[in-house]
Amino acid sequence: MPTSYSDTYFPVLVQVVIAVVVAAALVAISFLLGKRVKNRVKDSPYESGMAPTGSARERFSVKFYLVAIVFILFDIEAVFLYPWAVVYRELKMFGFVEMLIFVVLVLAGFFYIWKKGALDWSKDASEGSPYDAEGAQVTKRNAA
Repeated sequence: MPTSYSDTYFPVLVQVVIAVVVAAALVAISFLLGKRVKNRVKDSPYESGMAPTGSARERFSVKFYLVAIVFILFDIEAVFLYPWAVVYRELKMFGFVEMLIFVVLVLAGFFYIWKKGALDWSKDASEGSPYDAEGAQVTKRNAA
């Protein structure tokens, strides 16, 4: 058992030093041995292998944010379910009822967003949108 402050934290210091040395060595080796090819294709921004088209300032569909909320909803559920499962036998019926209420509330949120159509990606994104493909607002005057 370590008896002094330095005996306790010396292994941590050694690990940090080793990590910094390994990271610096990998970057240095990559810099020294790597090929440097400069051309127009290499300097262009990478976008899934496709040439970028349109404006980068497009509006996101509300469905994007609803799906993000669904992800957070189930992420939080998983975070709370794991510790509950670990101590389930100690909590007995009280813990079961509490978790049942929690799961019902989470499922209520899930069914709400399902009913709102957040999970239906088959519809065209521009259906019912007041904006055209370039993001400009469509009015009756320029829609015709």
